Amino acid sequence: MPTNHYPLVSVITVNFNGSEDTLELIESLTRISYPNIEIIVIDNHSEADNPGIIKERFPSVVLYESNINMGFAGGNNLGLMRARGEYILLLNNDTIVDKGFLEPLVRKMESDPGIGAVCSKIRFYSDRSLIQFAGYTPINHRTMRNFAIGYREKDKGQHDLDAETAYAHGAAMMVPMKVIKEIGIMSYIFFLYYEEADWSYRIRKAGYKIWYVHNSLVYHKESITVGKLSESKIYYQNRNRIVFLRRNVRGRDLYLGILYQLMVAIPRNAFRYLIKGKISCFYAYQRAIGWHLKNFVNPHIHDNPYL
Repeated sequence: MPTNHYPLVSVITVNFNGSEDTLELIESLTRISYPNIEIIVIDNHSEADNPGIIKERFPSVVLYESNINMGFAGGNNLGLMRARGEYILLLNNDTIVDKGFLEPLVRKMESDPGIGAVCSKIRFYSDRSLIQFAGYTPINHRTMRNFAIGYREKDKGQHDLDAETAYAHGAAMMVPMKVIKEIGIMSYIFFLYYEEADWSYRIRKAGYKIWYVHNSLVYHKESITVGKLSESKIYYQNRNRIVFLRRNVRGRDLYLGILYQLMVAIPRNAFRYLIKGKISCFYAYQRAIGWHLKNFVNPHIHDNPYL
């Protein structure tokens, strides 16, 4: 990347009852070395928060307050509709960025027009020596499982090479605006979880590559909004695992995958919670299955909205 070439990067983050974390993120963005960004904050109808303090503290930020909670997918889509940048960077509001994190992402993107997305190395905020993400393995179309490369490993430089990855991590992923205009924005059907995996799948299906960039560093507080064992997390993860399957897998693997989820994975996990007396968690699994029974022929599952 030439030293005098800094294409505009639109940084989008979604806030939901987390303005203090959002302010910490923006504060870290004000200290980065990359000179040409705009910051767009979408507030997802926070009712236990005052998102107005974001604009008060940082007047240059574009703050849009939605009158309904549109979820992670819908919130980011609202940001995409307002972005002016050549590149779009989605950042979770519970992240903190390294001073020089953005140049490697832009440099990687500029190096190859066949790249459709890049993502940062992510470490845990609570222990900055531990890796959360250094790439993803492909999702198994039957079990719908995959793994984050480097997860909970001490960072000793073992993942300090750029590498292609099956999916980008939604906490810190950059996509060129030209690619977004070609493949569309995130599907609203997901609301929360699996939307970035689905988006990544569409990017790769269009013929583009996705790269993990080792020297772009982001720290992630992880799961502040929904919690580790919340009913919301259980419901949306299990519902959307099957939504992803229905949208992106065909033929024999589709039917085997649905059978595995409905007959093995979800019942097994649900009954574990039942045995432990966590009745609300058990019902979250049941609701995930029930949603698919009600929406068995819902055509909107396959919608791909465009700008």
